[in-house]
Amino acid sequence: MLNSKEDKDIGLETLLQLDGEIFPMDNGYWVKFNVQRVKPNEHIPHGIRYSLTLHDKNNKRVVGYDNAHGIKPKRKRFCGTRIVWDHKHNHEQVNPYDFESAFNLMEDFWKDVNDLMRELLPQPKSNCNARK
Repeated sequence: MLNSKEDKDIGLETLLQLDGEIFPMDNGYWVKFNVQRVKPNEHIPHGIRYSLTLHDKNNKRVVGYDNAHGIKPKRKRFCGTRIVWDHKHNHEQVNPYDFESAFNLMEDFWKDVNDLMRELLPQPKSNCNARK
């Protein structure tokens, strides 16, 4: 039986079923999912260890969402430091990621993948000589 938090996360079982899946994309890019259920702890309170990554044709990660290691968020004045484990890689930049649900994680990841693929793919030429 699922607890009430898992009941609300309609994407949890889908995300768990994607563990080990690899999806080829255009231009030699590819996506990989690694997802396992783990015992919740202070670093992984939602109980899911995940790595969702987009790689280029040279196998270099260009986009990634994961919680494999902690990162220190940028300091703000007069507040304590909290080590965040959920984070997002965008090329070489790493930023904290606010994990809300497995559904939102997949939605955010695929949005970033689609945005990047749109930037990389050649755009169709517009027809400037359209009849009036």
